Amino acid sequence: MFGFFQNEQAKKIKGHLLNLAALAKADGHIDAREMNFIIAVGKKNGISSSEVQELVSGAKGTSSDLPTNDSERFDQIFDLVDMMLADGIVDDTEMDFCIMMAEKLGFRKAIVGVLVRKISQGVKDGHPRERIKEESNQFLNYNELPRPIVNLN
Repeated sequence: MFGFFQNEQAKKIKGHLLNLAALAKADGHIDAREMNFIIAVGKKNGISSSEVQELVSGAKGTSSDLPTNDSERFDQIFDLVDMMLADGIVDDTEMDFCIMMAEKLGFRKAIVGVLVRKISQGVKDGHPRERIKEESNQFLNYNELPRPIVNLN
């Protein structure tokens, strides 16, 4: 049974790396800083540099192994936005890809642009991931609250 869960986790990590590779390729090439970032994410998750490079070289599009909980969803979009900022140039194609991926990860379409920009600004300002995550969760939870019913009669 443990092997099954270990295999599922490895699939999720590889899927995340494929998503990062697709974002890196969104502007037509993978910058050295982007590749180093993907390798660092892979190493953090127990995947060797050579295995990451092999995975990225064969990457054609996004992965279908998307995360199943809010924390993993946030971590994936955070890494995608962080990747977008890795080369110091925010290309419209990269921004559109991040927004599209946020939607695919299950974030509501009405807030994905704001979420991506909020993460982007937090990274640029040098805030730690956990602080950005906490502030984004407050924002996301606020937007999930039911709207009060206003009686105009």
